[in-house]
Amino acid sequence: MDRLIAATPLRGSNGITVGPDGRIWVAEYLPGRISAVDVTTGDVEVIVAPDGPLQSPDDLVFDADGNLWITDVAPGRVWRRTPSGELTVAADGIRNPNGIAAIGNRIFVNEMIPGGRLLELATTPRVLTEGLMLGNAMQAGPDGNLYYPHMFPGEVYRISPDGGAPELVAEVAQTVAVRFDRDGVLHVLSIDEAGTITRIDGGRRTEIVTGIAGLDNAAFDAGNRMFVSSFSSGGITEVRPDGSLREVVPRGLAGPYGIAVGDDGELHVADHYRIDGAFLPFAHAIAASGDDLHFASQYGQVLTRSGAETRTRAENLDQPQGITVRPDGTLIVAEAGAGRVLAIAPDDEVTVVAEGLGRPVDVAVDADGRCHVSDEAHGAVYRLDDGKPTAVADGLHAPQGLTVTADGRILVVEAGRRRVVEAAPQLRVVADDLPIAVPRTTQPALLIEGLPGVPRQFAALTTTPDGAVLLGASADGSVLRLPRI
Repeated sequence: MDRLIAATPLRGSNGITVGPDGRIWVAEYLPGRISAVDVTTGDVEVIVAPDGPLQSPDDLVFDADGNLWITDVAPGRVWRRTPSGELTVAADGIRNPNGIAAIGNRIFVNEMIPGGRLLELATTPRVLTEGLMLGNAMQAGPDGNLYYPHMFPGEVYRISPDGGAPELVAEVAQTVAVRFDRDGVLHVLSIDEAGTITRIDGGRRTEIVTGIAGLDNAAFDAGNRMFVSSFSSGGITEVRPDGSLREVVPRGLAGPYGIAVGDDGELHVADHYRIDGAFLPFAHAIAASGDDLHFASQYGQVLTRSGAETRTRAENLDQPQGITVRPDGTLIVAEAGAGRVLAIAPDDEVTVVAEGLGRPVDVAVDADGRCHVSDEAHGAVYRLDDGKPTAVADGLHAPQGLTVTADGRILVVEAGRRRVVEAAPQLRVVADDLPIAVPRTTQPALLIEGLPGVPRQFAALTTTPDGAVLLGASADGSVLRLPRI
């Protein structure tokens, strides 16, 4: 197979910290993984695999005894990992725990919600302060206080670890992380597309514009070298004092969650935080027609982007997943959470094509205009005849991406068995042992407008105008061109 887009070593890099071994330890929110990076070689070792107990790790810190503490956003937990590798739940019932900091063996956590709390973990968690506007990466400063961000409107506060009144330290737009270097100089990361870092040394401010969209966190090693992570494109990058960059681990796709090919043969990728590299959260399924891109958002919207303009076609849907376009311009959408397939006319009128399905996740239209749908819950591919589902293949394990070839064959990704099969006119395996993630039965994170949930991994499938079949490889972040099938 040809790799049109290379595999991604880190599927989004969120919280990072320097471990006792000198490596950068990384929390990967979307795949639910913890990795460690050798900053000299760029080698990545998976410490906690995606099939482990973590659902959505976002930040992490080591205490004085070498225990690793991890915030797990979706289930509202904080985990403790001993130096021997034992993982246990240290705290539960916290709403969107995100930023975490250690002062010796004292552990502090904040909540990424409007009106969130900053807590010290103990037998009974102790509230230091409330009213955070989306807490995130925080750290103890050289004065012994905790420094933490209000992401919006963009402020840095400090508070004594024993509580008291918070004090405003600085205003920095879209503050996502607060970090001190080894000399005690404050660095504030912004979540903007430019990747701005504001360095505050007393009353002097300087800015470094990295060009890394979606900065999430930073860490300084023993030599005071600064390394940053990106939640949207992964990777680890060294940022030198003069603003130059050294790529330690390359950036890439966090998903991909949807792929489509336009009439001109151009590949389009919906990658949860981005579409075709542009910062457009939180896109999943995608389809192309003419100069338009149509995509589904995790917040229940279906949108159409024409040039720089984006308009909403439907909203308040329950997990819209797959999307395709009929020749007349009608959008066909798999509404996974509601067990329905919808049609959205060019004038935005929404009608139900079929209902009573299990978990429809992708749709495809054949040359005769007939709609087909993959049902992940029922393990089937259906043809919809006047709204009634007729199985063309069943007994499948988590069917996901669906496409129709130029000669009319129905192909589907069988994610549970990591293969692509022909569903019709005959059932046969056409490619197996593929880098496809087996779906996990995890619940999404709290969906706060503007913040990411935890989408299920999805292996997308599409065809090109010249008849090739492309696969969005959900296990390694690549896009593959399959041999002629």
